[in-house]
Amino acid sequence: MSILALAADERVADVELTEDVLSVRLMDGRTISVPLVWYPRLLHATKEQRKNWRIGGGGYGIHWEEIDEDLSTEGLLRGAPAPRPSPAKVF
Repeated sequence: MSILALAADERVADVELTEDVLSVRLMDGRTISVPLVWYPRLLHATKEQRKNWRIGGGGYGIHWEEIDEDLSTEGLLRGAPAPRPSPAKVF
């Protein structure tokens, strides 16, 4: 009996955004969908700004120039939302 091992290809194939969800289709056919509230820059961007993305990082990242946002497939697969800003320190 042989087992066919499929190679995971975590490079970005396509990106789709709705008002609530970011979906990233990977080259191996998987799709990662996450709530847009995890990424405030994308959440508050205009529809046109959201559409203006490009693949970067050797195929493993997504970059939105206008809003200075970068996401990686590694982070998306880990389920890592954007870091929250630190609260201001009161002296």
